[in-house]
Amino acid sequence: MRKLLSWRKAIVILLSFTLIFTPLLPTYADAPIKETPSYILIEAQTGQVIVLQNADERLAPASVTKVMTLLIVFDFIEKGRIKLEHEVITSAYAKSMGGSQVFLEEGEIQTVETLIKCIAVASGNDASVALAEHIAGSEAEFVKLMNERARELGMKNTNFVDSSGLTDDDNHYMSARDVAIVSRELITRYPQVLDYTQIWMEDIVHNTARGSSVFTLSSTNKLLKMYEWTTGLKTGSTSKAKFCLSATASRDGIDLIAVIMAAPSGKVRFEEAMALLNFGYGVARLFEDVNEDVLPTLPIRGSVEDYVTIKYQGPFKYLDIKGSDLSQIEKVLNLPEKLTAPINEGDAVGEAVYRLNGERIGSVSIFSAQTVEKAGYVDYLGKALRLLLV
Repeated sequence: MRKLLSWRKAIVILLSFTLIFTPLLPTYADAPIKETPSYILIEAQTGQVIVLQNADERLAPASVTKVMTLLIVFDFIEKGRIKLEHEVITSAYAKSMGGSQVFLEEGEIQTVETLIKCIAVASGNDASVALAEHIAGSEAEFVKLMNERARELGMKNTNFVDSSGLTDDDNHYMSARDVAIVSRELITRYPQVLDYTQIWMEDIVHNTARGSSVFTLSSTNKLLKMYEWTTGLKTGSTSKAKFCLSATASRDGIDLIAVIMAAPSGKVRFEEAMALLNFGYGVARLFEDVNEDVLPTLPIRGSVEDYVTIKYQGPFKYLDIKGSDLSQIEKVLNLPEKLTAPINEGDAVGEAVYRLNGERIGSVSIFSAQTVEKAGYVDYLGKALRLLLV
């Protein structure tokens, strides 16, 4: 009997130590996802992964493909290669697209902006091809741009065959992680896309040889009505891909991206996306230092100037999902005692390091805010004369 009590006592002690020293972290099992085989939840500003499952599995993405199509379109707008008001002529090939479409006619003219709406709201395959042809001359050439951009972003489990995701080709695939990567790039680099992805319904006008007619775009993203913090982004479904979604939301300054791949039904797709987003908002806390404090000037040798002004690269953001006390975050400036000329504006001269409970959690670079040339003989002579005249 005494031995039995000793064993029980040992087990109680062991369990107590386990509870005390096990960190209270959310685990992948904590996410309330039961039917979706592949998913990921990330925070958009920092890119931090909150929870995932089978996130690197290559799966058919269906119309979620169009997130990359939209990214390429906005890349070209940013470069000045196309403009929102530019007119696009629909080809016979673009008209021939099946699946979700806005029923463009061959020879029909629409603006780039209207076609963006057709893609972002109604997931128009015909609109996707029309824009692809307008930008690259053919859909095949546009697909090359898509795959190049995927490589630039480090999307290791992605390959595109078309611009819409309509294909059943086994060589057209994305992973949940890659969908999150391209979604993050789109909404952070071009936040104006959310002006389109938040449209629930809007009319466009078809002007064709047969006359004018009104067509109502209706959003495929039912989260706009189901989840109040929804900002976008893109749905997709085919018999092969099943039901996919990249869902973006913004609440209390935190922007989340929930990716659902191969859900068994449209209902499950939206319900489990909401579950992921709620889970994220339940555990995530965002720390932000805007870095507007005045930095000290740094002395510089070998120049006419005595000091150099410096600046932060930008704000610092840290997402905590451990329940940490964010008031304990400390910032330490790592700066040299003196710089040496020449130095250019934008050259890195140091960093601001952030620590939480003694552990480094990130940093922000500190740059020179001015260009300082190396001093020559004449410069030194002039400097000496100025000192004499003081």
